[in-house]
Amino acid sequence: MSDLMKCRTLSVSIDRPPEEVYAFASNPGNLPRWVTSFCQSVRRSGDDWFMETPAGSIGIRFAAANEFGILDHTVILPEGESILNPMRVVGNGRGSEVLFTLFQLAGMSDAKFEEDAAMIEADLRMLKTVLES
Repeated sequence: MSDLMKCRTLSVSIDRPPEEVYAFASNPGNLPRWVTSFCQSVRRSGDDWFMETPAGSIGIRFAAANEFGILDHTVILPEGESILNPMRVVGNGRGSEVLFTLFQLAGMSDAKFEEDAAMIEADLRMLKTVLES
């Protein structure tokens, strides 16, 4: 019996160099500009970042700065649960492809999975809009 979760990788093409997309998207201070589906604001406390959302304050930790476009980030929910979100920026010609893999977590309904996928797609489109304007 497999432990594999249902997942979907969502992506968006952005007409900006990968280094520029990575620099913008890896800065937690920019989250309110493109994660508009639920991020109301962000604040820094020491080395930690917190995102204010309709569900309360959520911690967020990005992978260490790197040259590979890895934007993996862990979200720490108010109840203390940590969720790893794999995310990458890769070159696509002179532009970029941003990829986000969404997992259907244990106990998550199919409807909630689809809702989350739609939110992520909207946020990726907003990232494209912000960076291309």
